[in-house]
Parts: sequence; structure tokens; C-alpha cells
Amino acid sequence: MQMDYQDLKKNISSYSGRNLEQRKHWYSPAAKAYDQARPRYPDALVQRVIEIAQLSSDSRILEVGCGPGTATAAFAQLGCLMLCLEPNPDFYSLAQQNCRAYSNVEIRNLAFEEWVLGTGQFDAILAATSFHWIPPEVGYPKAAKALRENGRLILLWNKQLQPAYEVYQSLSEIYQVHAPSLDQFEDQETQERILQGLGQIIMESGQFKDLKSGNINSELAYTVDQYLTLLNTYSSYIKLSPETKELLFNGLRDRIERDFDGSLQLSYLSAFHIAQKC
Repeated sequence: MQMDYQDLKKNISSYSGRNLEQRKHWYSPAAKAYDQARPRYPDALVQRVIEIAQLSSDSRILEVGCGPGTATAAFAQLGCLMLCLEPNPDFYSLAQQNCRAYSNVEIRNLAFEEWVLGTGQFDAILAATSFHWIPPEVGYPKAAKALRENGRLILLWNKQLQPAYEVYQSLSEIYQVHAPSLDQFEDQETQERILQGLGQIIMESGQFKDLKSGNINSELAYTVDQYLTLLNTYSSYIKLSPETKELLFNGLRDRIERDFDGSLQLSYLSAFHIAQKC
């Protein structure tokens, strides 16, 4: 079943609609796994973003929901001042460790919603696979207010990593036994359509103009251990009961080791949306 635009908005609402305390601690059980297994953003993508957003060592960047610093270091290397907000205490600790080499980066254990807004302070607001956790009626107006005139909102996305369709068909048999609701596959066309919808949401906010977007298709090899660690970082897997997760993961491990030599080649889209403050 393909996700249409209304489904996408409903899906985002299921994340951003949770109360703030739930959102703050949602990833705590998977924080270390997230840091280990989630891919970084490709250098080529980051360079395109830097050029389009006209970032330099003189820029001031506010990063919203920096997680364990997945994208932070790539932008910190510019030498610009970065203020990074991360509400989850476990992610906050990891981000401090991962960014300790950058004296130009300040990280605060604080939600964007709690941050006391200063008007027109930043040249860019960056959010890497995180802005969908903030209610759009809060996030977009607050982001616009925090930006200087002609400042830019930069949203980065790493879509969910997918095996080849033939591999998915094999693993689907395991999902149908233990967790049929998770038996889903996103091809590149589906991921592109979701990304288009995410851009549409930015423009519908009425706070931004001149939307620019792009994506890069990436491939990575994961061992079975790395793959199961990766799955542990996705929200739908975090919600599973321990018993169901154990049965599912044991089944997946057996199938991957038996039929795919203990590793999988995964592909995904890395993407950006950049829009200018109205």
C-alpha cells in the first residue's frame, strides 16, 4: 500500500502529537544503537547544502534535535558557531562525546519547544531527520522567527534503509509470522514521493519560500548484527514487545545467515530541503 500525502501528514502527526515528555525519552532505549547503526549524511549532499544555503565560517546555525550528532560534525567543520538543541538526555550525552573536538559547537539538553526564542539570531536552522517530531504549527513559525532576514531552514533526511526487493520478499515470510504490521517495503519511487510531501508541508506552513531540494541514492553493506541493531532504532521496532522482537529478530538472523551469507546490501535516499524565510 502506497502512502499518499494525507497518510504522510497523519504519520507525522503520530510522532509530533505525543506529549513532550514522551518525545524527549522515546529514543532512550535505542540511543547507543542509533549512534552505531544509523548512517551519516553523504559528504556530497552536505556540500550541496552548504553551497545552496550559502553557509560559511561566519554563519550562525541552530540545530534542532541533533540526536547523537549525526549531522553536526559535518557542519561544524566549517568553523561556524552552532547551537544544538537535543531534548533526549541519552542523545545529549552522546552528542557531547561525538562533538568534543569542536569548540564552536554548544549543545544544550533542551527541546526546541522549550527554548527561549531570540528573534533573528541565526543564518540557518538545521534539522536532520528530526523536524517531524515537532508539531508543525509550533516548529515552522518558531524557526522562521529565529532566523535572520533571508535566513534558511535546512531539513535533512535519511530515509529508511532497504534491502533489494528479492531479499525483502524472503524476509517478508518472517515478518508475516511474527510482525505482519512491519512487513513493508519502500522502493526509491516511494521514498521520493514521501520526500516531495515533506517539502510540500514546509511550503504549506506559509513561513518559507523558494524551496530547493535534492537527493542522493546511497548503498551500504550491513552484517546481520549491524542490521538488527539498525532495525532497533526505528520507531515501529521500538514499540514492539520484547517477546515479539526476540522472535522476529531470531527469525531474521537465521534467514540472513542461511540465505545471504550473514550480510545485506542496503540502499536508501539521503535528501535535503532548503527554504528561505519569507
